[in-house]
Amino acid sequence: MPGSGETMAPAATQVTAQLLARHDRPGPRYTSYPTAPQFHTGFGPREYSEQLAGANARSDDPLALYLHVPFCRERCLYCGCHVVITRREDVVRNYLDHLVTEIDRVARALPDRRRVSQLHWGGGTPTHLSAAEMRELFAAVSSRFELDAVAEIAVEIDPRVTTAEQMHLLKELGFNRLSLGVQDFDPEVQELIGRNQSLEQTVTLLEQARALGFDQINFDLIYGLPGQSPESFRRSLDQAVALEPQRVAVYSYAHVPWIRPHQKKMDIERLPGRETKFELYAAAHEAFTGSGYVPIGMDHFALPGDELVQAQRQGRLTRNFMGYAVRAAEDLIACGISGIGDVDGAFAQNHKKLSDYYAALDAGEFPIERGYLLDRDDRIRRHVIRELMCNFTVDYADFRRRFATPFPDYFDDALERLQHEVDASFWSSDDERLAVTPAGRLFVRNISMVFDRYLSPSHDDRPLYSKTV
Repeated sequence: MPGSGETMAPAATQVTAQLLARHDRPGPRYTSYPTAPQFHTGFGPREYSEQLAGANARSDDPLALYLHVPFCRERCLYCGCHVVITRREDVVRNYLDHLVTEIDRVARALPDRRRVSQLHWGGGTPTHLSAAEMRELFAAVSSRFELDAVAEIAVEIDPRVTTAEQMHLLKELGFNRLSLGVQDFDPEVQELIGRNQSLEQTVTLLEQARALGFDQINFDLIYGLPGQSPESFRRSLDQAVALEPQRVAVYSYAHVPWIRPHQKKMDIERLPGRETKFELYAAAHEAFTGSGYVPIGMDHFALPGDELVQAQRQGRLTRNFMGYAVRAAEDLIACGISGIGDVDGAFAQNHKKLSDYYAALDAGEFPIERGYLLDRDDRIRRHVIRELMCNFTVDYADFRRRFATPFPDYFDDALERLQHEVDASFWSSDDERLAVTPAGRLFVRNISMVFDRYLSPSHDDRPLYSKTV
């Protein structure tokens, strides 16, 4: 391992151990801005209804729709999602009934706006549902909303539990993107994280998918897991490259046991240290870019012909709670426990507990636990952070057209913070734009943080966020 001051270099970056230590600090992932800690219970069902009414008025615009299916048979120790561990059919049945009720209630609040350009089933494990239940859930959506002919219809699947019958059904229903959870192919790492998934299981499902005509397939990998070494992770990366998924997400493991208590079962002595974790990222960057993949955003890779690559080259890549996207959907409707919607300039999050979720729906309300209505400053900062996270640049002329104010004037304090808090090799600025350098892409969260008005100078000491690297 490089010693202090030595260079640790993935293909596109040159980062010293000192720079890594300086910048590896807690910070948001910016799936939203403002981030979830700013959500509050003063935003509830009534406020959500008002936002839906505003969204309905834009009847020509398509929607994005997310459905959360929280069930898993077993809990993976690394997991940061809201999941329910069960094998009881009655528990699933009760949830499905309430989820359909919520979908219907949302549809009735959007009588003039039913067109969907992006549908995503996430989890948990959506294929925890039986084939009949999957058909029922899809019918609940398709009977109330109109799916665009070119809509992205995606689902997260677990190779360990997904059957051939379910794969045929997904194709029949019109799903056109599959996201396979892999994390790591190494058996020792799998044992340490509580997710035993053989290479054969993944390959079998992949072959089934391709035989059915699925050509848009994503892999999810994680670096920073216990037991990972640069050598073992390179073997997993080589196996992933050989399987040729269209996209790969390589997420940094977020160790947040104060939020996810089950992570306390993780053997923290086996977690990679800072320098080793960076080497894992470097190995992933080298493996995928060396095999022709194009880096997308801070943690994705895609084959050159992928629409994400084209969108990033044209500066129109965007991001929502479902990930990087190119579909034109300003409003995201989320249904199911813990789901977070982005509706008419407000975030709205559903209850996380099944009992609270059920009680709200049974009372005839939307199951909103908390949310946040953005003001003008929030919208401006959200635009800047989204542009940095997606396209690695903020064009000053475009900013002025959008917000009728010069970028350097509006963000003079933030630009001063940037000079003091983020190494100059990670960003550049001239009279036309602020840009993230290739070396700074891994640290784009750090760059974005200077534009976040809600982060206090002492935020590093608060257990809210995972480390940025």
